[in-house]
Amino acid sequence: QIEFVESGGDLVQPGGSLRLSCAASGASGDIFKVLIMGWYRQTPGKQRELVATITGRGTTNLANSVKGRFTISRDNAENTMYLEMNSLQDEDTAVYYCNKSPPFTSWGQGTQVTVSS
Repeated sequence: QIEFVESGGDLVQPGGSLRLSCAASGASGDIFKVLIMGWYRQTPGKQRELVATITGRGTTNLANSVKGRFTISRDNAENTMYLEMNSLQDEDTAVYYCNKSPPFTSWGQGTQVTVSS
């Protein structure tokens, strides 16, 4: 069973940057590289939303709210995915999760990103 562990969240001021990482474990052989992977985020009282996706070959898609500010990437050799976040805004405050797209039913712990002055 594949499990995902997110890291890199922090408290940052508006306009700042962060890089999130997602490590996949339990992915035997070449399974990870064929998965379409995604970053999701959730704030209290709201549904989890899909922020960005990346195919195994590196084709990306980003939500309009983060286009031009966030970059999604992956390293298939390391079973790892990243989210580079720039020009962070208060509205980006959330717990960020990674999962495949569409997601497995189980989720990792997520990583908290707080944008505040």
